[in-house]
Amino acid sequence: MKPNYQFEKRQRELEKQKKKALKALKKGGPAESAPADAGSSPTPEKTR
Repeated sequence: MKPNYQFEKRQRELEKQKKKALKALKKGGPAESAPADAGSSPTPEKTR
């Protein structure tokens, strides 16, 4: 079984977005990526 680099990259990107959103919330400003983090679209890697 070979590693799924796209999935790992996506997870890192999501983690960065979460950190950015938390930082923005602590500052008091609105987080732009918070609604996008809802996970409305499933990733193709999970369905395989």
